[in-house]
Amino acid sequence: MQTAASLHPAQGVRQVQVGPERDGQRIDNALLTLLKGVPKSMIYRLLRTGQVRVNGRRAKPDTRLTDGDTLRIPPVRSAGKADTVAPSSAQLAELEHSIIFQDRHFLVIDKPAGIASHGGSGVSHGAIELLRAARPQEHLELVHRLDRDTSGVLVLARTRAGLLGLQAAIRDGAVTKQYLCLMLGQPAKGKFDVNVPLRKSVLQGGERMVRVTDDGKPALTFFRDVESYPGARLMQATLATGRTHQIRVHAAHIGHPLAGDPKYGDREANKRFRELGLHRMFLHAAHVGFDLDGRAYSFSAPLPEELKAFLDTLAVQTPAARPRRSRAAPTPLPAVRRPARRK
Repeated sequence: MQTAASLHPAQGVRQVQVGPERDGQRIDNALLTLLKGVPKSMIYRLLRTGQVRVNGRRAKPDTRLTDGDTLRIPPVRSAGKADTVAPSSAQLAELEHSIIFQDRHFLVIDKPAGIASHGGSGVSHGAIELLRAARPQEHLELVHRLDRDTSGVLVLARTRAGLLGLQAAIRDGAVTKQYLCLMLGQPAKGKFDVNVPLRKSVLQGGERMVRVTDDGKPALTFFRDVESYPGARLMQATLATGRTHQIRVHAAHIGHPLAGDPKYGDREANKRFRELGLHRMFLHAAHVGFDLDGRAYSFSAPLPEELKAFLDTLAVQTPAARPRRSRAAPTPLPAVRRPARRK
């Protein structure tokens, strides 16, 4: 009998044993994750017609699963499965090597730049798909996301309790998320915040763009000076909210876009930086911290070697405007509360 954490395509009816990671989960939500690629309408049709059963009994979409239940799943065909290319062993090894922490509830990686958090929009395999392929017996879910070109700490849940607990902490603003970023130019202050609302839109080609608008969602970022370089400054950015592209848009809004940012950055400056060896966006998730069930979790990832090398190259171009300081990981700040909602 298969488990609900390790469901694989198979012929005929499957009997699936529900594990503790799905205890209390609605059956429709469980099926959406178990039957990847199956249209939502098909899943609800299976439930409505009684083809999916729990312990031999018909189930409604809001039926809650319990550890130890037996789930009957009829044969279904996932759209596009035949065209899916299996991840390479090198990809799987790279993600396994990037793991920096794991316990009963969480698995944490130092995500390399260039790997998406999840598949979609032309991306066959993101970090979550690769880790699921490398660990087929585990139940893994993304708790939050990083942009494809952003490296650093990415937290995945191994249990439903971990997933829901950390998602609740994120909603409550009780999670510290700190990034290292290189801003173009020299901000006037070494410590400041940007508190302007953001609105996300999707362009005709499916590209996501975020803009500062008065009717957007509240967004607050705290910036702190780490080190100065010729024509740029390394900053620590701490999120009070977690909007899409928040740091990138806030930096561009104040006239100091991130180095290497292809969407919101300065094209000419990016060209100069490429000539000096910067071939990615300079944004790195350096630290994530939170408390859960009486335990304090704290994860840090050092600045990648390619970014360190670029800073060393940049430092010797011309004399720095200010004395340079150590690039040691910045001291984590306490969790920050998100701003009040706009009415």
